[in-house]
Amino acid sequence: MSDLRRLRYFLAVAAERNFTRAAERVHIAQPALSRQIRQLEQELGVELLSRTTHSVELTEAGRLLMDRGTVLCDEADRLWRDVRGFSAGASGSLEFGYSTSTSYDTAPALLAALAEAHPGITTTTRLLSTAEILAGVADGTLDAGLLRCPPPTPELVRTLVRLEPQGVLMPAGHPFAAASVVETELLAEETVLVHPRDANPGHYDAITSIFTRAGITPRLLLRTIAFDAAHTLVADGAAVSVTGVSSVAGLPAGLAWRPLAPVATIEIHLLSRGLTGRPAVTRLLRTAAETARAKDWLSSPDTA
Repeated sequence: MSDLRRLRYFLAVAAERNFTRAAERVHIAQPALSRQIRQLEQELGVELLSRTTHSVELTEAGRLLMDRGTVLCDEADRLWRDVRGFSAGASGSLEFGYSTSTSYDTAPALLAALAEAHPGITTTTRLLSTAEILAGVADGTLDAGLLRCPPPTPELVRTLVRLEPQGVLMPAGHPFAAASVVETELLAEETVLVHPRDANPGHYDAITSIFTRAGITPRLLLRTIAFDAAHTLVADGAAVSVTGVSSVAGLPAGLAWRPLAPVATIEIHLLSRGLTGRPAVTRLLRTAAETARAKDWLSSPDTA
């Protein structure tokens, strides 16, 4: 079977109807181009061009090869571009896990930025627990994961993408809701709803360290379910909770969120196995850094 190079030479002659112009178009000498076309005709066993002293015309077989050969070359060009796209990171696929806490704002913003910057990368997303994300990235079933306060893990790389300001989530009628900020020390007499430490030790420790720095020990109420979009225990007045500013998005009616003072932030990291040789992962890491800069995610706001 002839290679695409000879087919492209033929298509140049068919388009120009002139060997001299076609040779200039494909950047080879005219005698070499003529030899290539003759070899193509010999290989196919059919005359493709009707040559006279002053003209070059297509035979019926030549018209067929021109019509279908043009389509074939266009498809081959697309195929080469798509395959090269994998090496450049412009194409490929990603298995991406993220935690519930990052689903309000951080994960959607990051995924939207990746889709806009690299539309050739197909991303499959999965909402998972912290333990599932850690295990998935470690064993390769996930290419990356986004979560709060992941523990240092030797085989994994943590990339900080956001320092999320924390605040108090409470019923709208709570006395704290009348203020623009909530002084952390005022939580001393409150019951604070928290996830069990086993669910995410890093996040639990980060939250309790906020209280420790303020010199308080509020009562802690452990959540019995991993995710409650209605914030039932808070809405019922059984507790308040310390959550990130992104939780304000889609907040149920009857609830209020106020930032803590002094400012407290929680780290959100992108977890990967580092530069694994998969260019699409590199693109994700770069997009995360660009998104963090654009949204000013890594600067701590001044104390209100």
